[in-house]
Amino acid sequence: MTNQNISIINDLDDNFSKSKLAHQFTNGSSKEQFELIPQLINMGNTGWEILIDFLKLSNIDNIDLVQGEVFRELYQVKMPETELFIQEYFPNGLAPLDSQVNINYKSLSKLLLEQNFQEADTLTRKILLELAGESALQRKWVYFTEVANFPVMDLNTINTLWWLYSGGKFGFSVQRKLWLSAGKDFNTLWRKIGWKKGNHWTRYPKEFTWNLSAPNGHLPLLNQLRGARVADSIFSHSVWSEKNW
Repeated sequence: MTNQNISIINDLDDNFSKSKLAHQFTNGSSKEQFELIPQLINMGNTGWEILIDFLKLSNIDNIDLVQGEVFRELYQVKMPETELFIQEYFPNGLAPLDSQVNINYKSLSKLLLEQNFQEADTLTRKILLELAGESALQRKWVYFTEVANFPVMDLNTINTLWWLYSGGKFGFSVQRKLWLSAGKDFNTLWRKIGWKKGNHWTRYPKEFTWNLSAPNGHLPLLNQLRGARVADSIFSHSVWSEKNW
């Protein structure tokens, strides 16, 4: 057998293995897909190509957590192949950065993709001040009556970025679901998401957990020391019914 024939057979074997892996990933359950993502990333080019093809064929009008995890992992590879794909297909990230009031969400998207959660949290609070208006910017905190005027589009963008790039662990919608499951009891919520331990408030910033080992709903932070009214207003905002969270 010639070297050329051996090369052709090896190529066929590689193509078959790639096709089999691609089929396994594309047709697997969400749990199976999550388990396969790091394996495919660690394979190098072959694995990256499978994940890239998966995103190219995905319905990005209805983004799910598997797509978010695939994109975040490819983003962190930072190799010419993956960076070229991202620049060509998703230069602003996987999630739309829509704003009704012309706020630029690129920095927030980038921080969350890189899992720089502490800086993303700080930026989120600044954006909420901007959404609340000039008075809030001057006083440097949001008053609960200002929350109802937050544009649905912007609150949805903020929440989607946090939810998508944390694997569904963080975001206002996650906090809201935990609040509802606790019978809308904020003291129970604060303890469940790690903002309070016993009778003591978690101290900012050192006692908060700025990575994915944190409890579900741990981030983004709200100033609960001023009471629960801002949180209540956010959890009661019309975005949750209009966007079907």
